[in-house]
Amino acid sequence: MLLVECRLLGERPEMSDDRKLGKLFIVGLGPGDLEHLTFEAKEVLIRSDVIVGYKTYIELVRELIADKQVISTGMGEEVERAAKAVSLAVAGKTVSLVSSGDPGIYGMAGLVFELLHSRDYPGAAEVKLQVVSGVPALCTAAALLGAPLMHDFACISLSDRLTSWQVVASRLGMAAEGDFVIVLYNPRSSERQHQLAEARKILLQHRSGSTPVGIVDSAFREGQKVTITDLERMLDFDVGMTSTIVVGNSTTFTFDQWMVTPRGYGAKYALGSET
Repeated sequence: MLLVECRLLGERPEMSDDRKLGKLFIVGLGPGDLEHLTFEAKEVLIRSDVIVGYKTYIELVRELIADKQVISTGMGEEVERAAKAVSLAVAGKTVSLVSSGDPGIYGMAGLVFELLHSRDYPGAAEVKLQVVSGVPALCTAAALLGAPLMHDFACISLSDRLTSWQVVASRLGMAAEGDFVIVLYNPRSSERQHQLAEARKILLQHRSGSTPVGIVDSAFREGQKVTITDLERMLDFDVGMTSTIVVGNSTTFTFDQWMVTPRGYGAKYALGSET
């Protein structure tokens, strides 16, 4: 196992010039715009020797890492990226392995830990490992839509590349039956066209076609688009791998350009009267 570095709140990550001990930072880039990169993530990227990541995500921070060794690979090469990052850290490098959003939410953090658990990396015990959180897509989508996640919600990926569709469908049904607001990641790609339509059928078994649905494309990136529709008309809009969909629960409502799920204050307080 790698040595996991625990730090007090507010303490800066240790950035020693001593390169004998490697460091591996698993870094969340947030939605992609540099303005939404955390201070800690920015500092870690600047101090790293090597940046490893999916080529699209590398481009999001290219101006910060112009002087770094960069190792970028394509879609489907996640295991190779994670293994390379670990090997470089074991060799004494300070490495940042980047993910969009938060690395612990459908990102690279889990894969790194799985590799360390299943493979033998001599010298790995001397490496310092730190997960650097980023703003996840569910939060950026919610901010652009208004306040759709104010009550309990479930987050489900529609990708069946690593999880069988039977499992995904079962989880969708249970979340819908439980009246959770549901955040859908990876709703559609060039190779996956049917899952979103099937997900809608499952959701319609448990909630009305008038249920509010928010669709956010490329949040805080070039080409950003925010759409509020309903479950009945959800398939009328273009969505892809950069889209995040938020399906409301039985209490979610819309007004003006906003989508809101009440927390329950209206049942406890007289919100319509001035105090």
